[in-house]
Amino acid sequence: MDKKELRKLLEELASGETSVEVAMAKLKSAPFRDLGFAKLDSHRALRQGIAEVIYGAGKTPRQIADIAAAMLADGQRTVLITRMSAEAAAVVERVVPLSYHEMGRVGIAGEMPLPDGRGKILVATGGTSDMPVAEEAALTAEALGNEVTRLYDVGVAGLHRLLSQTEEIMNASVIVAIAGMEGALASVIGGLADCPVVAVPTSVGYGASFGGLSALLSMLNSCASGVSVVNIDNGFGAGYLASMINHIGVK
Repeated sequence: MDKKELRKLLEELASGETSVEVAMAKLKSAPFRDLGFAKLDSHRALRQGIAEVIYGAGKTPRQIADIAAAMLADGQRTVLITRMSAEAAAVVERVVPLSYHEMGRVGIAGEMPLPDGRGKILVATGGTSDMPVAEEAALTAEALGNEVTRLYDVGVAGLHRLLSQTEEIMNASVIVAIAGMEGALASVIGGLADCPVVAVPTSVGYGASFGGLSALLSMLNSCASGVSVVNIDNGFGAGYLASMINHIGVK
């Protein structure tokens, strides 16, 4: 149950539309649900406004399926599963309704919410090789109720590709800039945009890129103001943060 649903429940209780017994039944799962191998944080949506997300890597397909099924049974409408393999998706989709996106290794169980953020989140990549991280970011943001525009393969090696999209950049509420190699895309976008920029270094690059460390250091040392940086290949973290920014002031 999220904050909106709790408010609605309390309003129904106050108006007499719902009985105390019904309200108690809906709240009885607090504060967590023990599945034996996992403890589901049932009240995270109430505390943070966003429900728990399943990190799929390292879990068995059956564990993912059981966790997702329990979340849906407890009233969570959208369950986001990151770092999910196609093999795991094949098992989970037999247990719960699942939409699997192989490029970003993201599964979405249940229904996709309608966008309710203030504006659009723009997800941009330096190259096509950065798309798996970008899709993780974009799908995360969409699963959290945001409208997302994708702008792929607009790196600094062909700067005119990015400059041709100035209108999209200026209309965004938040921008996620994703790049490997030297990671220059975040600085360039940061110098054009009037909104927060979340930079994501990727592990794409040749030997001296050190698995994304070169891009990470470049982004951390960006001369553009308003650029924040998440960890290497952390598309989920960028999409989550962009959603939080895009929902500031939204009740």
